Amino acid sequence: MASHARPPHQSRTARGLLLRAGLAVSVAGAALAVAAPSATAADGDGKSDPASLEDIRAATKSTVGALNQATASGLGTVKNLRLNPLAGTGTDPLNNAVGTQIADFKPISTAVLTAPLASGASLSQLPVVGQLTQALPG
Repeated sequence: MASHARPPHQSRTARGLLLRAGLAVSVAGAALAVAAPSATAADGDGKSDPASLEDIRAATKSTVGALNQATASGLGTVKNLRLNPLAGTGTDPLNNAVGTQIADFKPISTAVLTAPLASGASLSQLPVVGQLTQALPG
């Protein structure tokens, strides 16, 4: 890469700070998740009792619900995103197939494999992967 095309040093520093902040938030979330089963509630007399099972279930349910909503919105977009933006154009590099026929046998071609990508299918429309993406939220 030419030196004039490199991003300035400040943007690399800002990117590093964002990565560090994301890592710190992830570590804090993991620490809170580990500490959740040992949560205690203090009574009026200063004694602490273990958290009730209902409290732990409610916290788990809300955490799972928030995680499901976050992944559904992110994965829904990825599952329906067109994989080949050049599909249907004259410059589509994936619109190619190789075929052959030997004697009187049925011709064999790679068009069956490359057709979903060449037509601009999304991840959920691919033959094998599409069935697997139905298990993902979104």
